[in-house]
Amino acid sequence: MTIESPVSALRTPDERFANLPDWPYTPKYIDDLPGYEGLRMHYVDEGQSEGPTFLCIHGEPSWAYLFRKMAPVFTGAGHRFVAVDMFGFGRSDKPVDDETYTYHFHRNALLAFVEYMNLRDICLVVQDWGGLLGLTLPMAAPERYTRLIVMNTGLPAGENAGEGFAAWRAFNRSQPDLDVGGLMKRATPVLNDAEAAAYSAPFPDKSYKGGVRRFPELVMLKGAEGEDLTPEASEGVETSLAARKFWAEDWNGESFMAIGMQDPVLGPPAMHMLRKVIKNCPEPMEVADAGHFVQEWGEPIAKAALEKFGIS
Repeated sequence: MTIESPVSALRTPDERFANLPDWPYTPKYIDDLPGYEGLRMHYVDEGQSEGPTFLCIHGEPSWAYLFRKMAPVFTGAGHRFVAVDMFGFGRSDKPVDDETYTYHFHRNALLAFVEYMNLRDICLVVQDWGGLLGLTLPMAAPERYTRLIVMNTGLPAGENAGEGFAAWRAFNRSQPDLDVGGLMKRATPVLNDAEAAAYSAPFPDKSYKGGVRRFPELVMLKGAEGEDLTPEASEGVETSLAARKFWAEDWNGESFMAIGMQDPVLGPPAMHMLRKVIKNCPEPMEVADAGHFVQEWGEPIAKAALEKFGIS
């Protein structure tokens, strides 16, 4: 289905999301998000409306489904679980023009979502692009955020790309119709076929995959050989640097870090660098078997975080 608005977009048919394993949650939508009128954003909102809200933000090329093993821990402890799909992913609308997807297109949508929902007492739960973008949100409204759960992500700001990321970006460029489910299963061997299919569900064909194609191009890293940042990759540098300053100097909340130790790109070296940036971040939880998509081991991570925060 094509959505005609100021931004032409596709909407994944609902039947693609039928009978997803371990995902019983009712989809909710916003179609009047300020600045994004005409585009429909999907989110899940479960549990108590009072007390801590666990705001979960996915990355590339996943969606809210990635948090299905953490959600029951949060709601079971009496807390609120909110997971949002960025535009181009999950059940949210998918602009057809790849150039629509920019760093600030995504960041401003997340800022607008938090304001629209009037979320408070937020525990920010982030990984991958959920962190590259999500870690920049609290500095815009620090009074809304009280806790952080951070997993396999970073705040790049123009450094040279390592070989692992350079290889991933090159691979993604070669795959305009990326097999999302296949990628997820290779990266996360514990997935069964039905779970892998759930990651493919948002994308009936390559016309829906503009967001998937674009995210690696937006990472604020130079090429492996040190060539200059591309214009699209340079867009978020200033914001990322400001976020580093916020986390180092102004963050006064509690933090919990978990590291998927098998991640070849955003594994232990990257995460220990990030830990140095986050004021008073304790020793991380190391998840030995987990790779990049560490939320697939999310139940023990969520339990450990709640225990650390004293709200289990």
